[in-house]
Amino acid sequence: MSREIREFPEVILDPQNLGGVVDFSVIFGRCAQNHIEVGSGKGTFLVNQAKSQPEVNFIGIEWASRYYRLAVDRIGRWNLSNVRIIRTDAARFIAEVVPDLSVDCFHIYFPDPWPKKRHHKRRFFNAVNLEQLIRCLKPAGTIRAATDHAEYFEQIRAVISARADILEQIDFLPTAGAQIGEWVGTNFERKYKKENRNIFTLAVRKRVR
Repeated sequence: MSREIREFPEVILDPQNLGGVVDFSVIFGRCAQNHIEVGSGKGTFLVNQAKSQPEVNFIGIEWASRYYRLAVDRIGRWNLSNVRIIRTDAARFIAEVVPDLSVDCFHIYFPDPWPKKRHHKRRFFNAVNLEQLIRCLKPAGTIRAATDHAEYFEQIRAVISARADILEQIDFLPTAGAQIGEWVGTNFERKYKKENRNIFTLAVRKRVR
């Protein structure tokens, strides 16, 4: 018998109620580090990392309705006051809603690779979106990415390398929920590792000027 999926309004951000650029201190009722996950899936990373870092504010963005609902249910059941999740287009949310110099880390784990060439334009990692991430990052803020798709990883590296003037590569350290042999411990990573796929990771830091 499947478990009932519940709604927890306290963890949901309604895009229709945001009214423009947000203030994270208002959303969370405190000033703290702000982390954003692009593509939260079922919320595995968010829950594990938020439990490990209660002093950090986490916002998850997920478009797929089924995954979004599962993530809301999971976050709500853990009663995590430092997590919010929103169902919306990530690129638009970041470009239109996230303030300048407000984010300490972007987590982008196993984004849709859109493998067909005619669909590559839909990939999240492109020059336009990267400029928005850079705009939002605080000095010394980081971008962390992981994928199982080798060709997409090369695109990610190329896009980021083009901004080596402001982004410097750093070590990619495993997340709080990662088990032995894992990097981020998400459902997708565990699925792909069972299929013996290679996992590629990259982390960069915004240079302090």
